[in-house]
Amino acid sequence: MAILPPKIKDIFTECESFKFSQKPVVGVSTNRTEGTSRVADAYINSIINAGGVPLMIPGFANLQLLPQIADLCDAILLTGGGDISPDLLGEEALPEVGTPCEERDRQEIALAYIAMQRQIPLLGICRGHQVINVTCGGKNYQDIAKQHSSTPLNHSQEEARNVATHEVKVVKDTLLAKILEEESVMTNSFHHQAIKEVAEGFIANASTIDSVNEGIEKPFYPILGVQWHPEPMAAEMNKKQLAIFEWLVNEAAIYKRAKKFHKTELSIDSHCDTPMFFDEGVNIADNDERVQTNIPKMVNGGLDASCMVAYIKQESRSVEGLNKAVEKCKGIINTLINQIEASKSAIQVRSHEDLLKAKRCGKKGIFIGIENGYGIGKDISLLKYYKELGVIYLTLCHNGDNDICDSAKGNHEHNGLSDFGKEVVKELNRLGIMVDLSHAGDKSFYDALELSKSPIIASHSSCRAICNHPRNLTDEQIVALARKGGVMQICIYDHFLNNDGAASVKTIADHIDHVVNLVGVDYVGIGTDFDGGGGVPGCNGVNEIINLTCELIRRGYGDGDLKKIWGENFLRVLDEVKKVANF
Repeated sequence: MAILPPKIKDIFTECESFKFSQKPVVGVSTNRTEGTSRVADAYINSIINAGGVPLMIPGFANLQLLPQIADLCDAILLTGGGDISPDLLGEEALPEVGTPCEERDRQEIALAYIAMQRQIPLLGICRGHQVINVTCGGKNYQDIAKQHSSTPLNHSQEEARNVATHEVKVVKDTLLAKILEEESVMTNSFHHQAIKEVAEGFIANASTIDSVNEGIEKPFYPILGVQWHPEPMAAEMNKKQLAIFEWLVNEAAIYKRAKKFHKTELSIDSHCDTPMFFDEGVNIADNDERVQTNIPKMVNGGLDASCMVAYIKQESRSVEGLNKAVEKCKGIINTLINQIEASKSAIQVRSHEDLLKAKRCGKKGIFIGIENGYGIGKDISLLKYYKELGVIYLTLCHNGDNDICDSAKGNHEHNGLSDFGKEVVKELNRLGIMVDLSHAGDKSFYDALELSKSPIIASHSSCRAICNHPRNLTDEQIVALARKGGVMQICIYDHFLNNDGAASVKTIADHIDHVVNLVGVDYVGIGTDFDGGGGVPGCNGVNEIINLTCELIRRGYGDGDLKKIWGENFLRVLDEVKKVANF
């Protein structure tokens, strides 16, 4: 073996001591100068000081490579630099605008877009702050002095970069205020452009005495922008300025863990209504912004399976009305099956084992359910037909009584299950189709629970103790459901989460906490009701579900708990229902 100088051996020793490091990786955008990709050491050192691993993202034109680079990152930092191209923003350039680098603009806008699609924590500094704003539809000043009404401050200081020259006022109770633990901070200033109109969904969190914007954030999302340059001071261990990078690295660490969980473990949304949009030309294989769930968004969000339902609105129970309902139900299911079969990225799944196979081969699983027993009319033999198509559950009713049972929003004409409804529950047990009691009236709930030989689900219901809505389950119902081995999947429709409708991703976690504290972690899951009214800030589409995982991690849920919540509990019931069946 070669004899090496001691200093080289020391290098090897230092490398080996960090070989098992699990620190989060922060991707750092770079400046373009003289044919090179560069970044100031202060950015790099600030990330290291905060406990992260910096990864420089070189400049290049091929945007198709960026998703793969983003896969390597647990957070992204958009750095400062030159002016953003007015032409790219559809504006005529003022004489004061420097020479933009449109290639860099395009790359950083793409990075911001990818980060927001995947919920990767995102920090923008100075120019990066402005990039985040225009990516989301906001507007910027090309030149503050020329376009802003009052600018007594010098926003392009001559002092060194690590010298604070003016005060920034921070809005109370914002994310930035919590990070800085202050409502004002002394900062430096090196810019002649600034945010003019804050993008929709964002809030301004800081400004100077001349009302120039100094910060933005998106509530309930891991996105922050600041106009000043904290990195020269953070690199010198300035506590307040370093706190901004510590926030980014802490968010990156949580995201890293959540990302790993979704890559290795199963995750299921037990209820979404995307097939409602088939009449409008929606295809689940397309990245269509009209819907909250499709296969590309499932990929971005890390969701393995979605139970897409044939929703049948409760209408007339005349012979004609029942026949229309049945035909519509059949049509939706067959259209869904055709779309799945035509897709290269998804397969229909009917069982736990099917889903495991789908994950192993890198495909998304689509379960099929029926929302509203109105879809069988009065023909119980249709249940066998639907079973053969792969339907895994039947929601007994929707908003209104039907021939099976009373609804939470009905007139309670049967006083619970009808005689026909009792036969439906027995047949569902025999066939191995799960009985779903979301939307059922309280008496219908208890009747079905007592009659069923198999565990029962509530595919998309929340807790009445937190939000007093008849669609939600009482504590007594939750306890009864758990005693029979069932599971309730938390619905994230805002008016089922909070009495005033002001819900967020944190409120979803509150409902999960309530069930866990009441009966344990074995009886709760997630049924979003996306495309049927579901969705709240922080979790407003299937590409955002990782934010819920991050919130649960913040609350101390371990991987074992997350596995149960995100799928094991639901699959346990599915497995048990199939065991009980004698079909």
